[in-house]
Amino acid sequence: MTDQNARNLALHAACEAGDAARAAALLAEGASVSWKDGGGRTALMIATQKNDLALARALVDAGSDVNERDVTLLSPYLCSGANGFHELMALYLAHGADAKSVNRFGGTVLLPSSEKGYLKTVQVALRSGVPVNHANHLGWSALLEAVILGDGGYLYADIVSALVDAGADVHLQDRDGRSSLDHARALGQEHVVRILNREKGEPGGQAGAVAAARAKIFADDHAGALADLDQILAQDAKDPAAWYYKGYCLQSAKRLDEALAAYRQGLAGNPEQIEFYFYTANCLRLMKKPDEALAEYAQAVAARPAYPIYRYHMSNYLRELGRHAEAVAVMDTLLSYDPARYDYAFHKANSLRSLGQHEAAIVAIEIAIRSDSTNPLYLLHKCQSLALLQRFDEALRVIEAAVRLAPEGADCLNERASVLIALGRRAEAGASIEKVLGKDPRNARARALQASLA
Repeated sequence: MTDQNARNLALHAACEAGDAARAAALLAEGASVSWKDGGGRTALMIATQKNDLALARALVDAGSDVNERDVTLLSPYLCSGANGFHELMALYLAHGADAKSVNRFGGTVLLPSSEKGYLKTVQVALRSGVPVNHANHLGWSALLEAVILGDGGYLYADIVSALVDAGADVHLQDRDGRSSLDHARALGQEHVVRILNREKGEPGGQAGAVAAARAKIFADDHAGALADLDQILAQDAKDPAAWYYKGYCLQSAKRLDEALAAYRQGLAGNPEQIEFYFYTANCLRLMKKPDEALAEYAQAVAARPAYPIYRYHMSNYLRELGRHAEAVAVMDTLLSYDPARYDYAFHKANSLRSLGQHEAAIVAIEIAIRSDSTNPLYLLHKCQSLALLQRFDEALRVIEAAVRLAPEGADCLNERASVLIALGRRAEAGASIEKVLGKDPRNARARALQASLA
């Protein structure tokens, strides 16, 4: 191993350990911020995954590229948005992040942050000009995600409100022909329906006081908001909105123990409002207490077993933790309630692939294909699983069908090239790669495939 490689490896190890002093010393010695590990991660991606703002700032100052992709096509910028790391995302946007860039599912940072309930990340994204009506490969916009995968409670209502105020189209339809308004009505999200219909007005009494405190939170006047909320709670010790916003305010101020206590007091006074379990789970996630966070999700699930939202978010978190077998078990339960949900089948297939269970992944993705046979995303993923099983002739037939549905789609064209290379059909592969590079000369996967043909 060369001295340079040793320095690069040591820099990655320092980032994994959160050792800023060691990382700084290695950078001074010439460690490369561009060097990637086997997963295509730069040191900045590692710092991002750790939500280490100080270390990320040092790496950016040293020239690290906030848009550099790993093997999953995730960049530090996209990763920060998907995980709700709004401070990191703001840093990356200030250092050249491509606000319109998308992940491998075709989503901007606005989509996963709206889905997962990361309000601050949504606000940063909207202020930065991330397109509010962009739809991902599943056909969902940020607003559709917030409604379909939200619970209609205080947090998701604020996300929906932020999106609508930014110009989100409430009539934009998903691939089933249903709008956010249709979904909100079907799900019984009455407050969200009012927001989508722009039924606004100045509330009076306690509600008006809560609204004023909420405005102070969004203006980062945490002390003023807390004073107002305490006054409200002195008049009504069970006011659920006041307890929620007190918890959210404390969480925003990084007073996580106090935030957790506030959420729990809100739940104690209003045990029917199980959304508070979602807030306690999110708080515990920020406190890096995964098992306790999962226990909170489990409490919500136990309270309403047939209600899918909290089970879905539990599965999401299990995937983030790399606990894919548990995530699959949760998805199986969700699919037992709604066998045609293509998003459930898609997530299950991804987890099965992570577990190396490629035959089972094909069975799962075929559920999605049956539900939405004209979506090239699902065919792409079936092709990838077939390729991992080295069933390249079958893989080629599947990816050709995907390319017919999306003739300009870079992901499908790149996958077609990869399969053709495996089959020894190099000239056809080259033509597919050239088509991608003709539209996007910097496409990392196309360039790598082209290099493999040299």
